[in-house]
Amino acid sequence: MEPVYDILQKVKNKPNVYLGSASIMCLQAFLSGYNVAQYQLGKSLDSPDCFDGFQEWIQEKFKVESSQSWAKIILFYSADERDALERFFELFEEFVQQNYSTVEEDVKEKAVIGK
Repeated sequence: MEPVYDILQKVKNKPNVYLGSASIMCLQAFLSGYNVAQYQLGKSLDSPDCFDGFQEWIQEKFKVESSQSWAKIILFYSADERDALERFFELFEEFVQQNYSTVEEDVKEKAVIGK
């Protein structure tokens, strides 16, 4: 199974192929399915887990204290599902750059979507 960084790059380039439509809620469901598949195959999640702290980071960035998911928060502050998906990739790249600056260079490069 491919690393999540590689899959996210493919999703970013062709969201309709991987998600059915350019939708942040479809992305969240897709990533949940990916994690279930990893677990079912007995494989550990990518190390480092690039989503560790992402929920909290989104809540802090948007000053949201509710228990809404990162996808719903981004969607709330976006024009529509497509805009929210595009914003996810921008926000995720910012998150990775801020939080994984000490990660090995090759892992960090893969984590920066679109580079």
